[in-house]
Amino acid sequence: MHFGQLVGFIALLISLYILWQIRQILLVVFAAVVLATVLNQIVRVFQRFRIKRGIAVAISVILLLVVLVGFFALIVPRLIDQLQQFGNIMPIGLERLRSLNNWLQNIISDQLLENIRGLRYLTQGLQDWLNRLINNFFSLVSSSLSIILGLLLFVALTIMLLANPSPYRRGFLMLFPAFYRQRVDEILKKCTNSLTGWIKGTLLTMFVIATLSYIGLLILGIPLPLVNAILAGLLEFIPNIGPTLSVIPPALLALNEEPWKIAAVIGLYFGIQQIESLFILPLVMKSQASLLPAVTLVAVVFFSSFFGLLGIFLAVPLVIVLQIWIEEVLVKDVLNNWQKKNNR
Repeated sequence: MHFGQLVGFIALLISLYILWQIRQILLVVFAAVVLATVLNQIVRVFQRFRIKRGIAVAISVILLLVVLVGFFALIVPRLIDQLQQFGNIMPIGLERLRSLNNWLQNIISDQLLENIRGLRYLTQGLQDWLNRLINNFFSLVSSSLSIILGLLLFVALTIMLLANPSPYRRGFLMLFPAFYRQRVDEILKKCTNSLTGWIKGTLLTMFVIATLSYIGLLILGIPLPLVNAILAGLLEFIPNIGPTLSVIPPALLALNEEPWKIAAVIGLYFGIQQIESLFILPLVMKSQASLLPAVTLVAVVFFSSFFGLLGIFLAVPLVIVLQIWIEEVLVKDVLNNWQKKNNR
């Protein structure tokens, strides 16, 4: 290996190490790019009415703030009230789950219980897990300075990218050779369209899932329908894993009512997921890059392992962007052309 190659290799390793150390900041930057990309579509709508870009940006940001403030003003007070009720009701449900566990132990043979030993310890750890989750949540919200700083960085970057995106786009294009910049610009446009379609489809899906869950839980008479419906909508943001986790709280609350309601809650959520799969997803997938379920599941697990909570929520947009770049650059521009040259 020549000296120049050795220096280049060491520089690459140092660059990778630095990128790994600032990975959380890079994720915040990526989140700001995604939000700015989506808001930019709204800005362009206003610009079609011959409104100057600065004014259009201000209107778009104000509209977003109005929606957020309206949500917090209308929903959050009821949500906090129901969360307090949830904290009071959940121990009763866990106690009933323990009673059910004891009843099963009395009627099931010791040999069978030995084969399903995990059932014996299931309810013993639920209360401790719930307490840790609540304590960690409140400590995270109340005392984490890094989250506040990250949020401020996210908001500032989003506004700056939205106000004048052209210099940042040109700067990114300058990282590539001159002959390839037009191609990169086309790839960026495709990423923009896919991300916009994804966020539109995701918001629509979250709203529909939350609405159907709220109506269904009201009909079944499950306590705290608003909390569970909002939780089901928010967890829809996490593909594959989120919908499965969303059924656990209402199922536990159903223990405080009648036993048949547990099966009714599971059936309700299963039916809602079927509606999503048959009607909502085909409509949504028309405007975004198609992602295989196994790929999204692996992506959520992978990014959550390396990047934590932020990685869970950004897993899908990261996969969308990576998939487009791999298809366009590696497959179309490299492998397909390489195959043509070899055939000659």
